[in-house]
Formats: sequence, structure tokens, C-alpha cells
Amino acid sequence: MRGMAEQSIVDRVEDGTPDKEKKKRRRSRRSKHNLSSSACSLMNEISGEQSQCSGSCSTINYVIPSEHYWLSGQNGCDNHDPKEYEQPKACEVAFSSLPAMHISEETSSSDVRTMQNQDVVPSDPGPPGGKICSKSCPEPASCSNGSFAYKVSLPRCEIEAYPQRKYFAPHWSMEFVTKALQESDAFKAVFRVNAHNSLEAYCTIDGVKTDVLISGIADQNRAVEGDVVAITIDALSLWPRMKGPVVPLKNSSQIEDSNIYSQVNFRTVENGSKGKAKVEESCFYRRNLTCLSDLSMDGCPAEGIDFVNSAERICAMIDSNPTKRPAGKVVAILEKSPRRDSIVGFLSVNKDSQNKDNFVEFIPTDPRFSKMMVYDGDLPESFNKRFVESDSKVEMELVAARIKHWGEENLIPQAQIIKTFGKGGDIGAHINAILLENSVNVSEFSPESLSCLPDIAWEVPKEELETRRDLRNLCIFTVDPSAATDLDDALSVEALSNGNFRVGVHIADVSYFVQPNTPLDEEARVRSTSVYMLQDKLPMLPPLLSENIGSLIPGVDRLAFSIIFDIDNSGEVIDRWVGRTVIKSCCKLSYETAQAIIDGSFNMEGNDVITSVKTLDEISRTLKKKRFDEGALWLDSSKIVFLFDELGFPYDIMLSELKESNFIIEEFMLLANKTAAEIISRAYPDCALLRRHPEPNSRKLKEFELFCAKHGLELDTSSSGHLHRSLEKIREKLQNDSVLLNILLSYASKPMQLAMYFCSGELKDCENDWGHYSLAVPLYTHFTSPLRRYPDIVVHRTMAAALEAEKNYYKHRKMLQKAQMGEDMERKGFTGICFDKYAAESKEGKEAFLAAALKYYVPCTDMLVDVAAYCNKRRLASRHIKEATDKLYMWVLLKKKQILLSEARVLGVGPKFMSIYIHKLAIERRIYYDEVEGLFAEWLESTSTLVLNLCINRRYQRRIYTGKSKSLDDVACVVNPCDLKSERLKGEMGTSSGSLVDYGELEPAVFPMTVSVLSTIPVAVHAVGGEDGPLDIGARLYTSSYFR
Repeated sequence: MRGMAEQSIVDRVEDGTPDKEKKKRRRSRRSKHNLSSSACSLMNEISGEQSQCSGSCSTINYVIPSEHYWLSGQNGCDNHDPKEYEQPKACEVAFSSLPAMHISEETSSSDVRTMQNQDVVPSDPGPPGGKICSKSCPEPASCSNGSFAYKVSLPRCEIEAYPQRKYFAPHWSMEFVTKALQESDAFKAVFRVNAHNSLEAYCTIDGVKTDVLISGIADQNRAVEGDVVAITIDALSLWPRMKGPVVPLKNSSQIEDSNIYSQVNFRTVENGSKGKAKVEESCFYRRNLTCLSDLSMDGCPAEGIDFVNSAERICAMIDSNPTKRPAGKVVAILEKSPRRDSIVGFLSVNKDSQNKDNFVEFIPTDPRFSKMMVYDGDLPESFNKRFVESDSKVEMELVAARIKHWGEENLIPQAQIIKTFGKGGDIGAHINAILLENSVNVSEFSPESLSCLPDIAWEVPKEELETRRDLRNLCIFTVDPSAATDLDDALSVEALSNGNFRVGVHIADVSYFVQPNTPLDEEARVRSTSVYMLQDKLPMLPPLLSENIGSLIPGVDRLAFSIIFDIDNSGEVIDRWVGRTVIKSCCKLSYETAQAIIDGSFNMEGNDVITSVKTLDEISRTLKKKRFDEGALWLDSSKIVFLFDELGFPYDIMLSELKESNFIIEEFMLLANKTAAEIISRAYPDCALLRRHPEPNSRKLKEFELFCAKHGLELDTSSSGHLHRSLEKIREKLQNDSVLLNILLSYASKPMQLAMYFCSGELKDCENDWGHYSLAVPLYTHFTSPLRRYPDIVVHRTMAAALEAEKNYYKHRKMLQKAQMGEDMERKGFTGICFDKYAAESKEGKEAFLAAALKYYVPCTDMLVDVAAYCNKRRLASRHIKEATDKLYMWVLLKKKQILLSEARVLGVGPKFMSIYIHKLAIERRIYYDEVEGLFAEWLESTSTLVLNLCINRRYQRRIYTGKSKSLDDVACVVNPCDLKSERLKGEMGTSSGSLVDYGELEPAVFPMTVSVLSTIPVAVHAVGGEDGPLDIGARLYTSSYFR
């Protein structure tokens, strides 16, 4: 039954293929199956998949031609040509993420591998788990054609049985994966799928800057987005051509891959109990490894090249072959992605079969996941009843599924429905689905967690007033968004008699309330971060803490962790003090109010807050200039802001820019975070939770540089500072073209890697990797947002331990010095600017640090590594939620408007599609124009220009389009000029035409239209799907023609 179900799905997939091509494939499949059915039977026995026969089964000698024997190697085994398993590039696939920059390049035949020849298991069987016949490489028998064949004994019942097709190689056993990883014959990596084309996936190997391509479902071997996999690297001859311009690399040695595959040696081990033997597994996993140790130079051993590990050898191969991308295959799944248990999508019933196959299709909304089949037993009972009653609305229900099984014989996975959300057109259903996809805890805080907090009438205890520094006399205030309730940072400033300024950064002391190893601490760690959506938020901590007793609300005493800086007029920090304090905020300012104070439109003479805001603005400008002079990079561009009605539905959208008031807060928070990183890394060099930002992808950065050069813009990418200064010059040059500037800033961000938390002890021997590229600082962490980020709480505890160790050490040595600096600033040996390394490394100092670490539960290295990794995942999930909800509300807005007309800038153009940037929505989309009925597309490669025109002659049109073409309405919104004039006239007169489309003043394009890179074209943007399929934002050409 399942074999029939899968074949039915395969037939449906081929529905989009031309009839002739389908017939040709079917004939090829039948002929291949007739030739290789016996080989399939043999393979199933070898891999332990065939059911054992009863003792009464007779056996016969069966001859298998050598060209169909699947075990390659020596001892007479056939070596298949690797190209036999190559796959053609996949056809255009639905997508939702940003498009690639390069569009017009052609892909070589080796870009991706094909499933044409995969009626049986691919050439990589890996180490088989089952037993095989005693002669694993049977003795060759002569054939009439002069080739060899293999004679083996098989039970007659197995030969008569219909063999089950296998699409994937078996995964390696953990024993041999571990061995391969230790010997660098395989590599551990996270599996990432291309959202534009699910047949392309990428893996990043530590130490290799170019991602490894995993192309085709056979090489992906049942891995899904987010899986941690073990991969092997293909031979250099199988590497596809690198997309985009060739980037010249320095210091590259010419290295060839002679003898790229290891030889296979088989030996049998007698099994006395059954009289059979099995092939040693190591032979199997060796046969498919790229023999990196056999690299040679011009056919000779690579003398004088000292490679430390296999990653360096791969880098050398990449440097020597800059036009090629490394390719590989998945040989094992080490850790299954949580996404396997929370895939959102819609069900689709085959109307023709009326569900006689006892399964339905599950279509994920995420294009990175393939279609799945759901059998009747894996559907909710209510759904089965609705299917029986032929309820068509069941296909409009948004549901969640988990992958239940995906065997070697299954082309697509088998899934089970685990949750229903409601109608696909409901915003709430989609938001709940987004949260489930990203494994967000949406439940209420447990009673055990809430019991860890004091009641709402809490006041600062007397003992805290006695042990903390009292700063309630200072003018301290917060600056946040107007709707913010979790206020975790505040500022103060004083002018000193020597001309310097004393700036205080005061952060809510959340670690006082969230004690280690309590239910509240555990729940905060699991949530890891607050999740912000446009109309709602899911807090990391209970509202009683995050919005009340822990929040720095005005007019009440609050506990804080303060860093006070003495800063001179040039922006240099002369001295600092770090400690736990008691503060009282005098007011809460919104960014808009703070900006009005800076602009002078809001002024009250003698008001301390207004004076402080203006003073902090001047200091922040100095700090900002100093930071960029030292090499920092800024890539922020315009952000979209939704306008909501009283019912919570978006009715319009606008672009916003950061103001000076935003930079006031940003500069001092960056300074405090950098200071905290310096303190904790000195105090606890093996267990400090830091944050690093790796250098950008050099190849992509070089491509961006070439893109700018092609359009007459100079760009220096040698460092973050040079890149920033180049972009500033481009800002000045493009000050009258904000659209192009946003496009360039968007492109500049694509080579950037994600910043991540890490434990200092994990990278103890790689301190050069600790730095933060965009901030251009060697040490950085998160300290300033403990109400919404768990890493900040960990950093607070480490800071508290450093302060405790400092206090106890000097108290023990009776050397606590209170040297004056300015006024009553205390000079500190462990937390001050001048670090007392001798004291920290002394016996007494080490004992003080250890005792403080135990008191404040500073995590050990191993524990902190896990915390950092988990927090990275949750922070990335929070980012995905924001992007998904932004897209959802944009879809709702466009659904209401029906069509939004806008100008767009062409980012890239090729023979099949163009990539555009829609400035009004700040998004990128693609428009496909190949195989469109009624549209003629002529690609002029010499000038990289596209000419589009309507096809009036139907005979000519039929001669051009041979496949299944798209409708013109799918690609272009074509209006008749007469109708357009009438609609505009009705709009001016205020007469309703029944259409929600605002035709405004945007003029449509006319045919023939010529398109090139960076040209401006009118487009019609609309909502796609959502109610009965994946939601998306679509874009079409906006044109006019009298022939419509």
C-alpha cells in the first residue's frame, strides 16, 4: 500500500512535466527496472532489508551482470563512474526568502546530481547494517559479451518477490561516524536548505570559509533543515561551478586530487553459527571518503605544504580552484532538528483518487521542507470524518505535523498531524503556527516560578540599602519606546570640576530576584529571551518582575547594577566604578520626547532632565565618532513601521529612520557591554560568557565590491573600518537616491555572519576569534538587558562574583586603597581600568575568585558552552518570529488592499527571472517570465539586457512555448489605458468604483519594455495564498496595453 502511495505522489510530481518527457522517463524507468530488479533483490539482502525465507525455500544460482552490481571497489567489483549519479539542476521552486544577487549565470551540468539513474540505492551505500552472502564479492563468471558477471546464491522466493525500490543510501553507524570524525574523514555541520530551491543545501565546516553544497535528494539523504549531520567531501571532479564572479584569491597553491577515493579492501569474517560472513564496515565507509591525505601538486606529492588538518587541505583545494564550490553528501544524521516535530502546512487531497490510496499530502508552508504523506491512521479522527464527507474546507485548515518515518525506500517522509490551528486566513492561527515552528513556550509561568518572587508591595530591604551605593539623589531617567513596560536601563550625567563628565549607566539588578538553580531561573533559561511581535510579546520573566519590581519605573526605589564612567571631552574613559546600587528614576522619556529635546522644540529652562539629555547627546556624538574612527561598521537602513487601527489590523505602512535619541542610548549601552566583557574575561578567563561577531564571508564581500565597482562606486572591504568609510562616501554620493542606498546597504549585510554567544574557555587557544567585527572591539558581551535576555543575567552573576572577589581579596590583605579620582571615585584592582594581574594570579586572589564563583554560581566551562549554544538558538528563533510576523501583517495589509502599486528597482536580471527591490515595502522579490503564455522574453546576454513584449501572433507563440506555460496574469498586471483613465477620473470625483486598488499617479510601463540592472520599473504587489496554502508576497509587472 505504501509503495503504491509513494508512486502516486511521484506521478503527481511529474504532472508539471511535458507529456513527451514523462513518457520518455517512464520508458526509461521500466527498462532500467527490468534490468536491475535482480540487483535490487540482492541489495535488499545485503543491507538486511529483505525478509528472511523459511527453511523450505530452495536456492538457485543467479548471474548478475557486472554493470548492475552496486558494490564498487577492487576484487572484481565494478567501479561506477561518479557522473552516473549526477542530477540536473532543479526547476524553479517556490521561495520566500531573499533572492541571490547573481541571476544570469548558467549552471554547469555538475552543479547538482540527478535522480535519473536512482531506481535503486545510490552509489554510496555506506556501512551496511545487515548481513550479506558469504561471498560478498562473488566470483566472476564469464559472459558472452566478454564482460564479467557475478554468481551468487539467492532463495527462489526472494527472486520472485517484487523488489522494493530504494532512493537513499543507509546512514552510517555511530561507531564509524565517530571514527570518521576523529580522523577528519567526515565533518560535523548544520544542514541548511536553500529556500529558493530545496534540492540545494549547504553545510559550514569549521575552518572552511566556503560552504559545502549538498545537492539533490540522494546526497541530502533524508536530512532536513536544522539537522546536525555528518558529511563527506566529494572528489574535486564532482565540485560544481561557483555561482557569481570568480574572486581571485591570494597565496593559493595548485593542488590536484589524485587518487581522490580510497581503495576498498574487503575481507570476510566467518560466522560459525549461521555459516555466513559479513563485510567489515570500515571498508564501506572508507570507499566514499575523499582521500584528503593524497592531495598532490602537478601529479606529485605536495612537498613543502604542511597541512595541520583536513580543513586546511580543503581550503587549499578551494584556493586552487576558485571557480568551484566544494560538494559533499550526508552520511549520517547526528542530531535531529526540533523542526522535525513542528512543521506547519496544509493538507491536500487527491480529488481524482477520492482518497482511495488511504493517504493525503501534507504541503509545508516552509519551502525548505518537501511534501509529505499522511496516512489515515495519522490524521485526527475529525479530519477522517470530514474527508469521508468530502468537506473541501479541510484543505483550508492550518495544521502542524511531525516527521514520523523516513526510510531508505521512501522518496518523501511520512508525517503525522499533531495540531490544528484553525482557518488559514486567521491572523491568530498563523501567529500560533509561527510560535510552534520556533518552539516558543507560550504557557503561563508555573506556580513554582512565581513563588520565587516577592509580592507586589515589595520594597528595597534595609540590608540592601546598607551594602549598596545609594544613588537616589542623582537625576536618573529612562529613554524607551513609548509603549515599553520592561525598563531595564537608565542614564545619568554630572559635570565635574575638571571639565570631564561622569556618566552613569544603571541596569536593573535582575539577578537579585532570579537566584541560581531555582524554578524561576530554570524557566528563564528555557525561555532565554523575550519574544516581541508587532501586537504582542511573550516575556522571559513574569510580568510582576519584568514590568514592576524589577523595572526601573519612575518615582520608586529600585535595585541596580551600575557602571559609572569618567569621560573627557575627546571621548576617552579616564576612570570607572562598577558596583551594585539603589536608584530612583525621576522620569520615563520616549524616543520622540528625547528627540524633541535635542531638536529644541521641547524646552524648559532649568530642568535637570532636559539639561542631561542635551549633555548626553553631545557626549554620545563624540563617542560615536571615536568608535567609527577606530573601525566600527554601521549598516542600518530604513525600517518598516505598521500603522494599526483600533481593532489591531494594519491599514498602512511607512519607513522610519533612526534618530539621534536612539544613538544616545546605543552608545552608552555599547560602552557598558564592552566594559562588562573586559571585567568578566579578566576575572574568569575560562568561564566568561562573551559575544563575538566573525568576519564576513570573504567571497560574498568580494562579490559586493565587484558589484559596486561595476556601477561606478568605490568600495574598500579590507577591514570593517575601511568598509564603513567607503559606505559613508557612497551615502554622500547617493544622498538624492535613497532607494539605491538602501539596496547597497542590504547587499552589504548579506556577507555578514551572525553574532553569537560563546564561552571564553571554549576558544581559549583562539583569542583572535573573540572579536566583534562590526563593533571593532576585541571583547564584547551583553549586560544591559537582563529583563529580556538570559545571557545578561549570567553576566550579572559573573560581575557580582568579580566584585565579591575584589572585596574579599583586599580585605584579606588589608590593602583596600581608596585613592581619589576627581571626587570620591574608588580605584579598583579587579574591576577598574588598571587590572592588578599580580593580585589576580596570586594564591589569595585565586582563592577569592573561586569562593566568589561558588557563591554566585558562575557556570563552569562545559555548562557555559551549553548555555551559550542554547541561547544562540533561542535568539535566532526570536529573530525568525519577528520576520515571520512582519511578513504576516504585510500579507494582511495587501490582502485588504488587493493590489499595491509601487516602483521597484531591478537588482538582477537574467533569461528566466529578475530580482527586484520594492522600496515602499523594503522587501526583495522575484518575477519569473520564462514560459509565459502571451509574453515574449528576449535576453541579450552581451548587454545583460532583457526585452519583454506581448505576443500577438498565436502561431508564433505556439512555436516558442513547448512546456506547461504560466498565464500572463501571473506575471503582469496589464490594464487598458482607457480603463485606467476611467478609474482615475472616478477617484478624483470621489465616485466609488468598487475596487480597493489606488491607481494614483504611478504610470504603468508599456510594451515593449527594456529592463537592465538598477533600472526602475512599476510593479503590482499582492498577497499570495495564506487561506489554503503558504502565504507569500507576490509581485507582478504593472503595464498597460490596448490589446487587453
